[in-house]
Amino acid sequence: MCTCHDEHKEERISRRAALLGGVAATAAATAAAAVPAASAQAATDNPYADPAEPALPPSDMKLDLSRTALVVTDPQVDFLHPEGVTWGVIGASVQEHNTVENIESLFKAAKAAGITVAVSPHYYYPTDHGWKFEGALEKLMHKIGMFDRKGPLNLEGFDGSGADWMPQYKKYIEDGKTIVTSPHKVYGNDTNDLSLQLRKQGVDQVILAGMSANLCTESHMRELLESGFEVAVVRDATAAAKLPEGDGYLAALINFRYMANAVWSTKEAVSLIEAAS
Repeated sequence: MCTCHDEHKEERISRRAALLGGVAATAAATAAAAVPAASAQAATDNPYADPAEPALPPSDMKLDLSRTALVVTDPQVDFLHPEGVTWGVIGASVQEHNTVENIESLFKAAKAAGITVAVSPHYYYPTDHGWKFEGALEKLMHKIGMFDRKGPLNLEGFDGSGADWMPQYKKYIEDGKTIVTSPHKVYGNDTNDLSLQLRKQGVDQVILAGMSANLCTESHMRELLESGFEVAVVRDATAAAKLPEGDGYLAALINFRYMANAVWSTKEAVSLIEAAS
């Protein structure tokens, strides 16, 4: 159960309703219209399945835990909990990939192995709502109050809010050892101190997971790769929105395959961490 405070519940529901009343309703109508064709296709074809005959060379990434970190983007209520403001468009993907549980499995394995763990959160403060221009998703996130906090030095109303960690992750994140970076403000870690924190720990291999696949997770992958890190993305420890504009998870998965040094399942990632311990 979420630890969200009762006094914030009405506000959260109102913000979520703003999203559900427009975007999610359109998405549902579009999906319903496509049911006959989609059902027949789904019976024989999984759009997320690995290609039967891949054209790209296989990964040769090998973990060296002395220089490896687990990095989790946005493990927060607004993305991963049914009371989060995006659940109406992202919940199906989270449930399909068992994302919440898989992220916890990675936290547990990383802590057991004693490797560096870093969390890159997304927060918006009142001053961020004064931006003079925004992309499509930025506009939506600001409109529904996603990841809102009272200020960088103000934790009033934070506990249990949409910006807070998922309750089951707190024991891993708040253990005094996990790096919590400064917030990224759009999607990538080029606006926070993640790369600096990893370099200071002697890390150049990253196991990457978190939310959401085609936004912050993919952007972190790109920035880390450009900065010279070796990156393995855990494909079922992320998820994304499904909208009339497209399936964010499928878009990200394609780019993970094209660019990451490795794409693993949670089971594979945990086994590799344990084997390298």
